Amino acid sequence: MAENTREIVLDTLLALERREDFSHRLIKAVLDKYRYLEERDRAFIKRLAEGTIERQIELDYYLDQYSKVPARKMKPLIRCLMRMSVYQLLYMDNVPDSAVCNEACKLAQKRKFGNLKGFVNGVLRSVARDKEHLKLPDAEKDRVNYLSVKYSMPVWIVELWLKQYGREQTGKMLQSLLEIHPVSVRFCRAMSQEERGKLVERLREQGVALEENREVPGLYLAQNSEKLFEMPEFAAGKYLVQDASSVLAVEAAGIGRGDFVMDICAAPGGKSILAAELAAPGGRVLARDVSAAKTAVIEENLSRMGIQNMTVEVWDATETDEAYCEKADVLLADVPCSGLGVLGKKRDIKYRMTPEQTEEIVRLQQEILAHSWQYVRKGGILLYSTCTIHTKENEEMARWITEHFPFVLENERQFLPGLDETDGFYYAKFRRTDTE
Repeated sequence: MAENTREIVLDTLLALERREDFSHRLIKAVLDKYRYLEERDRAFIKRLAEGTIERQIELDYYLDQYSKVPARKMKPLIRCLMRMSVYQLLYMDNVPDSAVCNEACKLAQKRKFGNLKGFVNGVLRSVARDKEHLKLPDAEKDRVNYLSVKYSMPVWIVELWLKQYGREQTGKMLQSLLEIHPVSVRFCRAMSQEERGKLVERLREQGVALEENREVPGLYLAQNSEKLFEMPEFAAGKYLVQDASSVLAVEAAGIGRGDFVMDICAAPGGKSILAAELAAPGGRVLARDVSAAKTAVIEENLSRMGIQNMTVEVWDATETDEAYCEKADVLLADVPCSGLGVLGKKRDIKYRMTPEQTEEIVRLQQEILAHSWQYVRKGGILLYSTCTIHTKENEEMARWITEHFPFVLENERQFLPGLDETDGFYYAKFRRTDTE
């Protein structure tokens, strides 16, 4: 190998421990940096990094059974090295156990932990010896801990979902979040069906596996998706990454030609772009977000997609812009949330989020709505949405909106992993009811 792929993964996991960025962005940056590596090496890096992060609670549980030093008390480099090594032993059958143990010892030596080679070797060989007989917590005596370890989900989230959705649906969600999640791609609305068909065939010829979504024509689930972003059609704005739930939410708002739409938390811009397509000709979209970094991402997608009827601005949604009160036919409020619906794609959110933080997020959501609802014209639409599975941020927030502002709830939907062909997502459509 031109590079030590395991060391690349180790450095990625250490960067995540230092909270340098979120896992999906760190891994993408690494794959971009090492684009010159052979495809199999890049695939190894991606799988090992994502899998180690995704299975962290389970890996630590097994490590703690064989190590005198609990995983949480290990040196960060050793902890990351042990986790990624146990993941290989348990989930990467094409990697010989001896190679896993030997390479881990070599990395420990190379990274100035040669004095711990015996510890590393001893623990890993013990796990390898017993890997067919490793036991989870007792499912009957301690259901919550069993689910937490089996699916590597923090206890508080398991308890939350069991209370809100029951045992059967919680099990389906937990299982679904550990499955492979294809990239969801939406084709430009301006493309004809014939053009779309030709592009689908071209992508398939490049090895991209595409399956059209059952609910959203023109939206496809893509596996082996690396080629998607190298194609000239991507640069030309023929398609963009967007989940079906996001599309269905915007469509539920009922945006018509000529409408003025405001999107107050717009990054990365997928909903705003779809709104602009629906509002054309004659309509326009004002897309805002809190920082220049966020609006730069919107601008990049806007430019690539060639959208002309959309303006992007930096604006803090917790402040009211009096100039736009009662101007919007449709207000899109895809507010900051706990992100519990996208844990299958953003794997480290579950380790960062806490119950206390969800309460803070609920207060932020309420503050944003309190300063933004006035943008909706009388009779207009507020479309509230989140990418989470949490009733306080979703159904309870919908009730809060109708109790505090002049809106009536017309429609709401909660998408659940394992039940719907989407991320975990929620939207609620409201109509402003006060009159002159």
